[in-house]
Formats: sequence, C-alpha cells, structure tokens
Amino acid sequence: MKITIFGAGAIGGYLAAKLAIAGRTDLSIVARGAHLEAIKADGLRLIEDGQETTAPVRAAAKAEELGAQDYVVLALKAHSVAPALDQIAPLLGPDTSVVTMQNGVPWWYFYKAGGALEGTMLHQVDPGGTIWDRLGPQRVIGSVVYPAVEVDAPGLIRHVEGKRFSLGEPSGEKSERTMLLAGEMVKAGLQAPVRDDIRGEIWIKLWGNLSFNPISALTGSTLAGIVADEGTRTLARAMMLEAQAIGESLGVRFPIDVDRRIKGAGDVGEHKTSMLQDLERGRPMEIDALVGAVQELGRLTGQPTPAIDGVLALVRRLAVERGCYGQGGGLSLRLRAIPLDKS
Repeated sequence: MKITIFGAGAIGGYLAAKLAIAGRTDLSIVARGAHLEAIKADGLRLIEDGQETTAPVRAAAKAEELGAQDYVVLALKAHSVAPALDQIAPLLGPDTSVVTMQNGVPWWYFYKAGGALEGTMLHQVDPGGTIWDRLGPQRVIGSVVYPAVEVDAPGLIRHVEGKRFSLGEPSGEKSERTMLLAGEMVKAGLQAPVRDDIRGEIWIKLWGNLSFNPISALTGSTLAGIVADEGTRTLARAMMLEAQAIGESLGVRFPIDVDRRIKGAGDVGEHKTSMLQDLERGRPMEIDALVGAVQELGRLTGQPTPAIDGVLALVRRLAVERGCYGQGGGLSLRLRAIPLDKS
C-alpha cells in the first residue's frame, strides 16, 4: 500500500508521522521550503503526550519523484487544491484513491448524493468544475478531521488533542479501499471510524465553522467571547439556523439542537478560530469553502440566507483588504442568476 500525504503541514504532518512511526514504510510526503529541508535533514518530528519522536518518512518537493500511489491524502486547505492539480497529477494511477481532508463543503458533495442535484458542481469550491474533471469524484474518500495540531517549527509537529479522522465513501458504502485505509490508521493509534453518511458529519463540523470562524475574524474574539456576547451569539445562531434549513432540505439529519452546539463552542474557551489565526498571520482564509459554499447551497435549494449573506460580504471584504482572500468561486456568485424551482 503506497500512501502519499500531499501537504505536510499540521494535519498532514501529524498523519504522516503517526503512520511512519507505526511502521508504514511505503509512505511519502510532498512538502516545500524550510519544512521540506528540515524533514530531509532530521526526519519528521512529532511531539505527542510530552514526548518527541522522529518519524522516518520520504519527503519530496515534486510528486514526479514518487510516482503513482494507492492513496493520495490531500491535506491542503480547500482553496489550495485547484492550484496544486498539476503537482498532484503524477501521483494518480488508474486505481488511486484520493482522501480529501479539507474543511467546509467538499467539491464532490453532489457525487452519488442522489436527488435532483446529483452531479452538481459547486462554483464556490470548484470554479468551472476543474477539480471534478481532473481528479475525478470516483476516486474520493471523504474525511472529517478532528485533531488539533500545530507546526511548532520546520519539521516539528505538536499534537494538542484529538485523534479522530472519520472516513466515508460519497455513496455511503463501506468499500474495501476505505476499510483498508481505516485499518492502517487504527494500527497507527488513530481513530478512523468509517461512516455510511460522511456528509452528515461534514455538516456537523461545518455548522459551527461557517458561523464562528467569520465572526471571530471580524471581531477578533475567541469562541468564548462570541458565545458570551448576546449580539454575536444571536448572529451565530441565525447563521446556523439558516444552514440547518439548507442541510435538512438536502436530507441531512442534525443529531443535536443549535443551542447545544453553541454551548459546546463556548465551552472550548478562549480559543481563536483558524480563520482568525490566518487573518492575524496574513494567510489566505477559508471563506469560500466554509461560508460561500453554504450560501451557494442556499441558492440551489431555495433557502434564504440573509445572515450568512451579510457576514460573508463583510468577512470577504476584510480578507480582500488584508490580502488574505484564498479565492475559490469568489465574488462572481452573487452576480450570477441561479434559477430556483420553488414548485
């Protein structure tokens, strides 16, 4: 089983280190810059439970050095996938599976989803269907990522908490390829449940991300601060209820109510969301996959999104002004008329 982790930042680096430490020898990573040089020189180092371990992994700057793989794990942010397609291509053979570990609504969402929107490509996360056409949704194994991990220095990954990587086929079947990958991850000390409804789990994580992330970027507030303030808590709740209506119209079942989900976010404490951290560090923000794509789903399903629309306009403008807009579909969505069947 040949596995390549494409994008060996925090999550990709953590997964690669765990697999390598467990003895997975046909493992490689594609990295760049100081991170790549540090891994080549000293190995990929992981700090977990207060102990540092060095993982022997093969690191490459170019995928051409590695050849076709059995599994390619895309540990990139959503807006980074399309620009990397040329680099990913040499890793793909006829039977290569692609594991998507992006936050937000995935580009393959309507592949084998059934219903009237089957095969719909989402402009916000895949403008022009480029990813769909070049990667192929039939390769996809979906994933929802829960570990909190940080890059402390080039080549040095620090695990904070969580070990769960939920996996699932877009079709809902428990395929051999997914079960084999899950088995490898479990051997490495990770939790890798195989779900028959990976979209539902994507929505539960997205539910909080689409509201708390942009509000935190706009206000500079932590999760605890947003929940404690009546105004921002009310705004987050309005966005979440709009998203819930969209999800339910697509057949998603939400196992907890909105107020419990909000309380859970507040209980995390004085934590800065990833979008706020990206803004502070001048990095592209995951606006389109986390917020813009939900707006697009609202248009496609005929569900109104006034709270989402307002927050999206503000956070996108902020990101543009700060040079932090990781653009996917971008502003063109609101200029494009999308016909709705409300019969």
